[in-house]
Amino acid sequence: MSELFPTEESSSRKPASFAPLAERVRPKSLDEFVGQEHIVGPGKPLRLMIESGGLASMIFWGPPGVGKTTLARLIANHVKAEFFQLSAVDAGVKDVRDILARAEKQQKHLHKKTILFIDEIHRFNKAQQDALLHSVEEGVITLIGATTENPSFEVISPLLSRSQVYVLEALGKDDLSNILKHALKTDVHLSKRTISVEDPDYLMLLSGGDARRLLNGVETALRLTKPNSDGSVTLTRQKIEDAFQRKYTLYDKGGEQHYDIISAFIKSVRGSDPDGAIYWMARMLDGGEDPKFIARRMVVLASEDIGNADPQGIVMATSCFTAIDYVGMPEARIVLAQTAVYLAAAPKSNASYLAIEQALGDVRTQPNLPVPLHLRNAPTKLMEELGYSKNYKYSHDGEGHFLEQQYLPDNLKDRFYYRPTDLGKEKEIRERLNTLWKKRQR
Repeated sequence: MSELFPTEESSSRKPASFAPLAERVRPKSLDEFVGQEHIVGPGKPLRLMIESGGLASMIFWGPPGVGKTTLARLIANHVKAEFFQLSAVDAGVKDVRDILARAEKQQKHLHKKTILFIDEIHRFNKAQQDALLHSVEEGVITLIGATTENPSFEVISPLLSRSQVYVLEALGKDDLSNILKHALKTDVHLSKRTISVEDPDYLMLLSGGDARRLLNGVETALRLTKPNSDGSVTLTRQKIEDAFQRKYTLYDKGGEQHYDIISAFIKSVRGSDPDGAIYWMARMLDGGEDPKFIARRMVVLASEDIGNADPQGIVMATSCFTAIDYVGMPEARIVLAQTAVYLAAAPKSNASYLAIEQALGDVRTQPNLPVPLHLRNAPTKLMEELGYSKNYKYSHDGEGHFLEQQYLPDNLKDRFYYRPTDLGKEKEIRERLNTLWKKRQR
């Protein structure tokens, strides 16, 4: 069901003393908010929108623990709007419609804005997302969605087109350090104690850019640590590892390691080395990378680097993307591994990639070349009189379902964009096209 946060009270009310640390020290104003300077810093787009009070619906896209929920609450408080929060995991269409009905009454009778915050909006199905469209379009609600998945893939186009997407980044070391200092200084419990961290850099690494994970880890480590003789507490490296239940795998999902390791993975597959591909995939998975991110990259690779040398590659990759959505982790690792090995072992061709790049180059340097008359459609008498579709040859009437005919504009009639290799399935394609090209040239 929905959870209502009346915004007049939400900034001033204090969480219960037994609430988790991350909730107890949640920022109460934009000035307390740490991170995401590229959108909420002075003069930046989201801050300017908030300060103007003229909100549009928006989607926050970013990894866990970077401030998506906090920002939504702060926005609602700043513009004095009623704030509803739904989790897409357990909310249904009825929950959405109940809130929309209440929002209509608020707008009609009290002239008050309503913000509906949907956490994990990517888990809403099409019917649930469709239920929001009319109210968003009419301004009955301002929608704020939060997602860890690419909204281009997970949010329906009509809703996406009515929303501004803001990309939130994993928090850096300095951001996490400031959040921890603030918690130790202001929290109702921690501020009364003398607490030190033996290896703060290691703590930040284990947190992986996630403030919630950082604070939960510190709180757990404190429970596991006995005070010193003077009553102070020292969080050792071992206690921090115990709290996080793992050692650090050198993989920063939001930083250089993210890009370096996915690059090593792609190049291993392209280089036909399944062992390298599996190793770098394991590094990503153990570091907490989103399996869908890996699967998407394999979909692209299957066309860019394998193409028609093995058309089954793109089928494998897209099936992999679907399958991991069905089964989830940890079983998804097996599907990912099978696909990576298949793609690495497959024959390689970038002919399709080179073809579209060359064609795009011609389109941009020679724009608006006319379509040859014989290729044009002639739905009216006038078009027939002007020669549209005249002399067009119906390919199926020819031997082998082929007839010699020009399909490119006159300026490009001798272009060969697609040049298949002699590897895998493309060898067959090359032989057939060579035969047809010879006939066409005649």
